[in-house]
Amino acid sequence: MDRVSTIVEQILQGEVRAAARLMRDLDDGIPEAREVLKQLYRHSGRAHIIGITGSPGVGKSTLTDRLIQYLRQEGRTVGVVAVDPTSPFSGGAILGDRIRMQRHALDEGVFIRSLATRGHFGGLTASARAVITVLDAMGKDYILVETVGVGQDEVEIAATAYTTMVVTVPGLGDDIQAIKAGILEVADLLVVNKADREGASRTYQDLLQMLDLQSIRKNNAWRPKVFMTQAKEDQGIQELLAGVREHRDYLMKNQGEALLAARYQRVRQEFLELLKEGVFRELVARITDSGLLEEILQEIVAKRTDPYSASEYLVKKVLSF
Repeated sequence: MDRVSTIVEQILQGEVRAAARLMRDLDDGIPEAREVLKQLYRHSGRAHIIGITGSPGVGKSTLTDRLIQYLRQEGRTVGVVAVDPTSPFSGGAILGDRIRMQRHALDEGVFIRSLATRGHFGGLTASARAVITVLDAMGKDYILVETVGVGQDEVEIAATAYTTMVVTVPGLGDDIQAIKAGILEVADLLVVNKADREGASRTYQDLLQMLDLQSIRKNNAWRPKVFMTQAKEDQGIQELLAGVREHRDYLMKNQGEALLAARYQRVRQEFLELLKEGVFRELVARITDSGLLEEILQEIVAKRTDPYSASEYLVKKVLSF
């Protein structure tokens, strides 16, 4: 058995050290790790992926910690992908999420991986998607994906997760922000966390009213549910998990028609991101090695052309090959 096949077998058996090494190598762009991922992909697709998103400071990490607790009490295995802001010094992840979830570190049924955004502001990187595939192939029942919380660009989490939670808190004006950012468009479950704060009931009612308007406009089969939680005080989590199961049951109706549609969107998003990343990397390498990049930059600096015209010209030239 070759080395790649050996690693694949270790991952399928749920070996934590092998998974951790593979995730590190995937994040570092090691070619062998990519070969392993190709073989693991066919073994993925069993886990229920939950996306947890929302503005910084709304308590996503504490909520994630509580969800792990309750899922483990039910005997479910859990994988966690915590997408952290990139450290300006090391380029790695700032491991705040892992610190909050430290009490689960010795639990063999939980695997937590923090990843840096590395300047990617869409909520998920290619590395994050790869880690999700690894956790899925390991046999995790649930995969919780907590995104960095940067605003409207985080809507891409909805194309990766099967159930998307949008977390807010009273007093941040998130109800208005949600309309502007379009985040309500991607929410399957809405969570008003820190519900002991003043204004929690108003935030709850505002979200219900906005969902009423959304239903009138779109008439979706699934109407997002709104939950009030106090994650630190361990309140409202069981009800929230019941909402997750209700949404999962909805996806499984009619022979899983909605789930297949969600998987299609996930595959589409992942493929296009990989394609974009690969084409960009190859194109930059070619124009750099040929000296064309330097020529174009000199032309732009000299104002003989502009970056818009130059990039359009280059794209047309590439597509004409």
